[in-house]
Amino acid sequence: MKLKVKALIVLLCVTTIYVSWRGYKSFSLPQDERLCACERCLSEDDLWFIKHFNKSVEPFLSANYNLSEDVFNWWKGLQGEKGNLSTFRETLDRLFLLVPPSPDVLESSPDHCRTCAVVGNSGNLRRSHYGPLIDFHDVIIRPEWIVRRKIKANKDLVMILNPAFMKYVHDMWLENKGYYPSTGFLALVLALHICDEVSVFGYGADSDGNWSHYWEKLMNKKLKTGAHPGDTEYRTIQELDKQQKLKFYTGF
Repeated sequence: MKLKVKALIVLLCVTTIYVSWRGYKSFSLPQDERLCACERCLSEDDLWFIKHFNKSVEPFLSANYNLSEDVFNWWKGLQGEKGNLSTFRETLDRLFLLVPPSPDVLESSPDHCRTCAVVGNSGNLRRSHYGPLIDFHDVIIRPEWIVRRKIKANKDLVMILNPAFMKYVHDMWLENKGYYPSTGFLALVLALHICDEVSVFGYGADSDGNWSHYWEKLMNKKLKTGAHPGDTEYRTIQELDKQQKLKFYTGF
């Protein structure tokens, strides 16, 4: 399969999640034996996971998706937007004239093993030597800050994160703790929805307890988790690792 790179744009936000599709491992297994072709498939087989995971929530917006007033108002409050839902829908209608009207995501199948690496921005990535292991995965998902108003990207490979998915992560996974989920945690739950096996890298605090980024020298030594419920997010990742829903590589 050809290498595909898809840029997942978080609509009207200052953050972007990049999704790199590197091809999938394909095997021939009887459909009634396995949900996927991985050694272990992500499934809803325990009460804790079922309580949080809702497969029916659509991670990406599509041209025919009808966003509710309740979700829009929640999202608008985060963005500081003054427009109404009608304006938002009109903007989406124009947007979907430029980008694909529906996301191109490979569905779960006994013929595929969708292995995904979610790579956060934590300072514990430094000297971790995880690079080759990360590159081994079929799909690589990374949050990054956008520092320019204009981005060069192939518009045919753009997918838009659904505000309803953001609210679902905040409500169901974080139980409304913090002001909103971090982009990194959104990327992690996204992986649980579109992948069969998930590996997580670059999450957690530095030695001072601050959630700094690997590329910066943090000046505010009292940052801690900032506006995000970092401690709750970290404990949730640990629980997912404990229940073998993902593999958590903690770094140093």
